[in-house]
Amino acid sequence: MKYALITGPTSGIGYYLAHEFAKQGIPLVLVARDVLKLTSVADEFRGTYNLDVREIVTDLSHASAAQFVHVEVEKCAIEIGYLVNNAGIGDFAYFKDADGYKLASMMILNMHTVTLLTKLFLPHVLSNEGKILNVASTAAFQPGPTMAVYYATKSYVLSFSEAIAEELKTTGVTVTALCPGPTASEFQKTAHMESSALVKSKKLPTAEEVAKFGFKAMMNGKRIAVHGFTNKFFIFFVRFLPRSVVTVFVHKIQGKPEITK
Repeated sequence: MKYALITGPTSGIGYYLAHEFAKQGIPLVLVARDVLKLTSVADEFRGTYNLDVREIVTDLSHASAAQFVHVEVEKCAIEIGYLVNNAGIGDFAYFKDADGYKLASMMILNMHTVTLLTKLFLPHVLSNEGKILNVASTAAFQPGPTMAVYYATKSYVLSFSEAIAEELKTTGVTVTALCPGPTASEFQKTAHMESSALVKSKKLPTAEEVAKFGFKAMMNGKRIAVHGFTNKFFIFFVRFLPRSVVTVFVHKIQGKPEITK
């Protein structure tokens, strides 16, 4: 039986992606740092779907976390057929004011851990002709003043996903980069984005809507999955503008952080 390994499954897009796998009868390996939330979510899935659900508690913003997850999965003697790199963090602040420790953790979680989990579990996925879903963002397509490091990390995720998708195209394995725009989830709170003009006055799509879209795109083997017509139009439109103009525009729609750090 092929398992789906999902990072960040206790809330938001990751939680609803786990639901999509569970609906298909696919057993789960859920990875998160909050043991109470993780246990609660795992018990919910066991009760609702009568599935085998494994729990791995670790902080994926630590450089050694990916190796720890791999060792724990190997101990279970199970096969990973689906890898979902969903966990990620952002920070709404000017770079000069941002917390350096949080930026370092962000780079480890959003890039380092995604890369190593993919490398470590790729033999599993290859042997099962499985699928990989990396959650990037519409932020991946342009620079992002007030969230400079976050935008840069998501650009990495997109580029990395596209490259290995091409490398793996004859293997039966597909790689999908899910690129949602702002989504109603806990992300805005943890990233201190409540004051951002990008999210403050908009009716945001739900995490469940984005997860359903991403799951379908992954199962169909789509390489880049941008959620929402407006987001697709914006990404198409910015291709024809000078990068300097795009950067100014993104700065304006992001707005200015109210809290300096």
